[in-house]
Amino acid sequence: MDNIRLVRDFMRKKDLSFDMRDDVADIAATLVEHELSGAPVLGAGGVVLGFVSEQDCIKEMLNTAFHCELTATAADIMRPDVLTVDASMEISVLAEQMCGDKPKMYPVIDEGKLVGLITRPDVLRALVAGAGECR
Repeated sequence: MDNIRLVRDFMRKKDLSFDMRDDVADIAATLVEHELSGAPVLGAGGVVLGFVSEQDCIKEMLNTAFHCELTATAADIMRPDVLTVDASMEISVLAEQMCGDKPKMYPVIDEGKLVGLITRPDVLRALVAGAGECR
């Protein structure tokens, strides 16, 4: 019998997100502390409004380094066109999607709200777990 692996079974539970008003320096420090390359920016009710990456933080911090002030917020640097995946998506479908030029991390949504994150290492872990099961 097929053992279908779903995103919800391998995602990281909602452990890190940002508010639109969060300061870029604080965002960068949090990403470093959690060893993540990015995290979603949430609005009311856990709705994903954007995504902030290390790259976004680096760019903003470089731009403001000469002024000795960091005044930008998540709202200023986030990407509003966030690619999300549904918690019920099959891992194999996401793995195929990740083979292209796609993000390394996706916010996971269930009923319109953030429930977790899934990264390439998480997908690879799922594929390794199912390596003995040929389809």
